[in-house]
Amino acid sequence: MRAVVIHAPKDLRIEEREAGAPGPGEVLVRLAAGGVCGSDLHYYNHGGFGAVRLKEPMILGHEVSGHVEALGEGVEGLAPGDLVAISPSRPCGRCRYCAEGLRNHCLNMRFYGSAMPFPHIQGAFREMLVADASQCVKAEGLAPGVAAMAEPLSVCLHAARRAGELLGRKVLVTGCGPIGALCILAARRAGAAEIVVTDLSAAALAHGLRAGADRAVNVAEEPEALAPYAADKGYFDVLFECTGAPQALAAGIAALRPRGVIVQVGLGGDMNVPLQALTAKELDLRGAFRFHEEFPVAVRLMQAGLIDPAPLITHTMPLDEAEEAFLAASDRSRAMKTQIAFA
Repeated sequence: MRAVVIHAPKDLRIEEREAGAPGPGEVLVRLAAGGVCGSDLHYYNHGGFGAVRLKEPMILGHEVSGHVEALGEGVEGLAPGDLVAISPSRPCGRCRYCAEGLRNHCLNMRFYGSAMPFPHIQGAFREMLVADASQCVKAEGLAPGVAAMAEPLSVCLHAARRAGELLGRKVLVTGCGPIGALCILAARRAGAAEIVVTDLSAAALAHGLRAGADRAVNVAEEPEALAPYAADKGYFDVLFECTGAPQALAAGIAALRPRGVIVQVGLGGDMNVPLQALTAKELDLRGAFRFHEEFPVAVRLMQAGLIDPAPLITHTMPLDEAEEAFLAASDRSRAMKTQIAFA
């Protein structure tokens, strides 16, 4: 089978790998669609992010869906031909954090396409994938590309849970890539009364408005556009910071009202935090990292038509053009979510 393998920055190759066979409790899936994520782009463009660096060739990808090809011994509830969304989150179920219900913080996490541990955890951009049956959520009624959006949507559902009460709240989203746009969808579904989104890209902001934002602010053209929201100690109740850029965090904090909540979703390495503003306004700074139990919820929300990420999928390219897909995904002026079609 063919797989998409990163060797070094800008060194992406399609290589032959062994497909493998499903063991007890496992499923062999023929991949249908895979979305190029921001972390995939960090590996492709820079060889990693923050302190995380490639140390060996690694198969990329973790936003995937496919059709069940074969079942291992003891697998129930799935059948050959079923379309499934595949969660990349594979906690051990035995460590202290798994026992506490914090599975996204598993000490032995096996998350597809991650260079955090060494040897690296190989990713899911391959024609055939052996997965634990527990990772596979039936996605009947969805297009394969939409089913593959369950993973980034789960990230944003987890971020919304970390934010706490959103009903009637005024929300600011800094950064309108796929995660920012999906945070808009998640916040609106949770009852946010007003949502403002900021970005440097007019194309990205147009997607934010289509996702349901009430106002889109281009901070490249209007650097001081958020200043009026900082009057009288601030305006917004919740900030979803989706860029990982310290400038965006600082501007968002200035626009938050006292006892507002910051949910840091974007990963961009270490950031400078204006601690005095946090203290003076009694703000809560909360991280949001990955997800776990949100994944089947994401699939159900899409199946019910309550959240529709389909308009965010702007490019779909065949496996043979995987590098072109990564180049397209790197161009924010024309791409929101770029996917690779495996079948």
